[in-house]
Amino acid sequence: MSEQMLIAFDSTQQALRAEMLLEYAEIEIDICPTPKEITAGCALSIHFPAEEVEKVQEIIRSEQVEIRGIFEKLEQGYKQLV
Repeated sequence: MSEQMLIAFDSTQQALRAEMLLEYAEIEIDICPTPKEITAGCALSIHFPAEEVEKVQEIIRSEQVEIRGIFEKLEQGYKQLV
């Protein structure tokens, strides 16, 4: 597994909500522009450490945050995991 993962969203509201929830859970995150190779309805994405993927998925599920997907950052682009 790579070192960084990325969550893409369809709305800015969901991106900001996820940011708040993940920060509250003390997960180290970075807000960044959505990469052009990922088609999403929102220009904001969140990078987080790969070792936190299970915790992130649980928060997304339990809080019903709407996402476009969770992606693994590869040397040449991104691979969608969820």
